[in-house]
Amino acid sequence: MADMHSTARPRGNAARICTILGFVFAVVAVFLAPVLFGIVGVVLGIVGAVMGDKPLGWYAAAASVVGAIIGIVLTAAILNS
Repeated sequence: MADMHSTARPRGNAARICTILGFVFAVVAVFLAPVLFGIVGVVLGIVGAVMGDKPLGWYAAAASVVGAIIGIVLTAAILNS
């Protein structure tokens, strides 16, 4: 058997933790401080993806953007009604 070298980085526990926290901050961004938690969620999702938790890290970053947008829209709707 030949040794197969992968170009992808192996996923570690730290990568999975960053990805999970990215999803958690995406949900929190809908209800509390959407800009702050959205940015933190995006950063954690990207860190998780770069550390090897692909594609979930990228999904967490995208979910954080969506959560921040929904949170901003809900906040604007509540304040303007």
